[in-house]
Amino acid sequence: MSSLSRELVFLILQFLDEEKFKETVHRLEKESGFFFNMRYFEDCVTAGEWDEVEKYLAGFTKVDDNRYSMKIFFEIRKQKYLEALDKKDHAKAVEILVKELKVFSTFNEELFKEITMLLTLSNFRENEQLSKYGDTKSARAIMLGELKKLIEANPLFRDKLQFPSLKNSRLRTLINQSLNWQHQLCKHPRPNPDIKTLFVDHTCGPPNGARAPSPATNPLMNSVPKVGGFLPLGAHGPFQPTPATLTTSLAGWMPNPSAVSHQSVSAGPISLGAPNSAASMLKRPRTPPTNNLALDYQTADSESVLKRPRPFGISDEVNNLPVNVLPVAYPGQSHTHAPYSNDDLPKNVSRVLSQGSAVKSMDFHPLHQTVLLVGTNLGDIAIWEVGSRERLISRSFKVWDLNACTMILQASLANEYTAAVNRVVWSPDGALLGVAYSKHIVHIYSYHGSDDLRNHLEIDAHTGNVNDIAFSQPNKQLCALTCGDDKTIKVWDAVTGNKLYTFEGHEAPVYSVCPHQKENIQFIFSTAVDGKIKAWLYDNMGSRVDYDAPGQSCTMMAYCADGTRLFSCGTSKEGESFLVEWNESEGAVKRTYHGLGKRSVGVVQFDTTKNKFLAAGDEFQVKFWDMDSLNPLTTTNAEGGLPSSPCLRFNKEGTLLAVSTTENGIKILANAEGARLLRSTEGRALEASRVAHGSAKGSIIGTFGAPGSTSGMNLPVAERSGPGASVTALNGDSCNLPDVKPRVPDEVEKSKIWKLIEINEQAHLRTLRLPDSLLPARVVKLIYTNSGGAILALAENAVHKLWKWQKNERNLSGKATSSVPPHLWQPSSGLLMTNDTRDANKEDVVPCFALSKNDSYVMSTSGGKISLFNMMTFKTMTTFMAPPPAATSLAFHPQDNNIIAIGMDDSSIQIYNVRVDEVKSKLKGHQKKVTGLAFSNLLNILVSSGADSQLCVWSMDGWEKQTSKQIQIPSGHTPNPLAHTRVQFHQDQTHVLVVHASQLAIYETPKLECVKQWIPRESSGSITDAVYSCDSQLIYAAFDDGSVNILTATTLQLKCRIGPNAYLPSNPSSRVYPAAISAHPSEPNQFAVGLTDGGVHVLEPPVGLEGKWGMSPPPKDGAGPSGSSAAAAGSDQTPR
Repeated sequence: MSSLSRELVFLILQFLDEEKFKETVHRLEKESGFFFNMRYFEDCVTAGEWDEVEKYLAGFTKVDDNRYSMKIFFEIRKQKYLEALDKKDHAKAVEILVKELKVFSTFNEELFKEITMLLTLSNFRENEQLSKYGDTKSARAIMLGELKKLIEANPLFRDKLQFPSLKNSRLRTLINQSLNWQHQLCKHPRPNPDIKTLFVDHTCGPPNGARAPSPATNPLMNSVPKVGGFLPLGAHGPFQPTPATLTTSLAGWMPNPSAVSHQSVSAGPISLGAPNSAASMLKRPRTPPTNNLALDYQTADSESVLKRPRPFGISDEVNNLPVNVLPVAYPGQSHTHAPYSNDDLPKNVSRVLSQGSAVKSMDFHPLHQTVLLVGTNLGDIAIWEVGSRERLISRSFKVWDLNACTMILQASLANEYTAAVNRVVWSPDGALLGVAYSKHIVHIYSYHGSDDLRNHLEIDAHTGNVNDIAFSQPNKQLCALTCGDDKTIKVWDAVTGNKLYTFEGHEAPVYSVCPHQKENIQFIFSTAVDGKIKAWLYDNMGSRVDYDAPGQSCTMMAYCADGTRLFSCGTSKEGESFLVEWNESEGAVKRTYHGLGKRSVGVVQFDTTKNKFLAAGDEFQVKFWDMDSLNPLTTTNAEGGLPSSPCLRFNKEGTLLAVSTTENGIKILANAEGARLLRSTEGRALEASRVAHGSAKGSIIGTFGAPGSTSGMNLPVAERSGPGASVTALNGDSCNLPDVKPRVPDEVEKSKIWKLIEINEQAHLRTLRLPDSLLPARVVKLIYTNSGGAILALAENAVHKLWKWQKNERNLSGKATSSVPPHLWQPSSGLLMTNDTRDANKEDVVPCFALSKNDSYVMSTSGGKISLFNMMTFKTMTTFMAPPPAATSLAFHPQDNNIIAIGMDDSSIQIYNVRVDEVKSKLKGHQKKVTGLAFSNLLNILVSSGADSQLCVWSMDGWEKQTSKQIQIPSGHTPNPLAHTRVQFHQDQTHVLVVHASQLAIYETPKLECVKQWIPRESSGSITDAVYSCDSQLIYAAFDDGSVNILTATTLQLKCRIGPNAYLPSNPSSRVYPAAISAHPSEPNQFAVGLTDGGVHVLEPPVGLEGKWGMSPPPKDGAGPSGSSAAAAGSDQTPR
């Protein structure tokens, strides 16, 4: 809307107010969003008209716009909630809690839990923080003062709190002036004209009574300027912004931009003489005439058509819009390349680096070709010299100045002091590096070579995830660009940290940014998780582009090295991936590359190199394309061990390619030139080492004893950085390895010695038995809370036990750990959470429970009724479904906590709605009791398992059975009628772990194809329970001989065995073993076991293994689903 049109709205507001159209005034204020009437807002709040308060606010801001808006809506809804509680209207309070306050739980879960707990109090003033709450009137007055401060500080209300200074009846005055001027133009003006309408121009009739022509159309009046109506306001005159040159590459994307206005800035008018200006393409699209010299106005109808975004790849001719407004040739542009061959691609594994946690982002230094920056899922960053395999620098996530952070971030960190790295990137000269974290924060470091990394800037950049960071240099000023879950893109001065721009306009979290420069124009592409692509100039004039990515995929964009070609790669919600090249001049897809999977896991990552090749990580391999050919050139699996969608990155010259692995490591792939580069770097490092250390040689003392000592723990031979190393072999004998030079030939590197880790002594394991003052009873179910700060156990006597870790100096995160004992938590009332067992058949009980996502409630049964417990007060909220039949397994619906799937001992599955106390569906397919349930939100299915050793897949849409399959019991294993089969989904929501007493197996859903099977040797006993690690890279399996086996999830190969002597008390008279096992929700290498004697142990790897359960075994040749030798041999280490 132009500046004059905006002023016209203020004139109308004044007129309506003077005419006492009060409701219409406030409706126009809200709908226009130009003026926030604070007095009206105060009146509504004071009167408690909460619906009108929120409706009026909605015209200016939404809950998730920024932290001020969030606080405004929270305070209003909290007040509504407290007033309902004060009136003892619990039904209304629950409705407000569920429908209005729950949205804030994602930002501060602990606060939401505390608010929920107010329902359990007879008077909410018993809560310490609310003890000073007075009556309703005073509470509203106090809140109103806080709201006014928040509104005044909120940038979205800037320039909207003051009504312009106008003389009274300004609109009437302007109309009178217009009528007077029209009267002066009359050919036969009368002394006292009788003006009866404003709908047509005024004219005084001629003396003979004939009507005079309108002055606007009178041919005799051509020398007089025509009076403009309201339509042309802002179309001409001094209100136009200064035009800026717009490069062809961006202008070509502009024929059909979104008409959604930028809230903080009104769009400037279209200049008739500036088809080449950025302003001309701002918000109101214009169809260019065929000669491209001027732009005409659109009618209202045509503009409404243009407001509909056109998906990429559809020709502009669909909308009859010419697109070549500007010339499309770039000076010096050429797509010709020097000849390349497949041998130029880095495909050979030359280095393997162990990072220690899952790699999420990498970037090679722009100048030093072998220096690699890495970020991980645990918030760690590292800088590697990949040639010498040396980790130069390592930093863990830490907030530098907590007091400078927003209260939202402080609250989030108090709840969980961890954050993942979403992106790492070097500045163009490599002097700075940026890190984007999953919680608000961006860190910028200055790098001074080698191991010299210094803190530079800490920026509380976004609310929620910071999804991407990039560097750019608009006007030769180094800036950092960030985007996040708060739907904004922000530009920061990379030297001072000052915020320069905020770009708003996306309707979903912004996933990535891609800054670029064409000629002298700098701009930014941004992509959101809903598949929208926008482009921005470095101004505050809003986005220039609003298009859909192919398949509405979550996508990333990147230019080739010389900046002449633009590519993107993304993955849709359905898992279909798209790799495309864009036609910049038209904003359409130029070519779509073939070969990406249709069921990708996560967003497929890609990179470009040498202005010639593309690479993408997909389907457990790296795929390469020639930029000018649609079909893949070649692929490589990097000798195995890649995740389904690996992270990857080329170095600047394209001679090296870094690829992430499933074992929390990185593989460096090289071509011939890259291999020479790595060897030369390694040689220089070796020379430097020799100079530094002289000729001194010595043996490295092992963590668990000096060389030659017998150890109960057997370590694999890992990378050796010193001249000698001590290794304990599998049989317990020690041996000294001869001096090993750091430079290892490739063929030796590939055949490193690997040996299974055996842990048989308590000194070689970090373990903690949780303190327990209650009656000991066999633990039958065990689970960590979703926050990771507590463990819940269900015992055979139907009593629940809850251990909580406190946040203190010894445990800064407040998470479960073996280093600090927790408290066995009980409320002050002394209540115990005890299941109903009155109607239970004690000989056939299958205890089970399920925890709500926010850890507030647990649903549990021990053969009797199902109980719903409050985890804070231990109170029983309700009981339902008395046997028979008895419940034997429980699972919350992933999209609705009010719906649960209940497996029964009569072989049925009931889909039950807790809120309405009604069974929605009853599923029949099993022959015996149902013992396992798992939902896949991705595939929209429920997988069930039963004591009949059968698996079933059910559609969540209509609850029809899609398929079923019988588990194959290995020969030599007598089927146990009491054996329970359990299921758990992998992180990818496609593969499911099936746990049976005789085996572990991986099935691919929804077809239930068995892709891996592992059968333990008979001497190990039966499997009692097993579970995926939180990152789905490991499987922890407990046995009835007391041991715990740790397997790689991708290959089902054994990597570590923990013997019972390493953690169980030595008591020959009692047979104790783990009956239940659970994995920590955020620490991949921590798990807990519940024992038959009632004890619960937390286990973590020893410090000597760098916090990991040893190295992964090498993949077996020919190992796969069809191998039969494993079953025959009963091997521990060979899956089939």
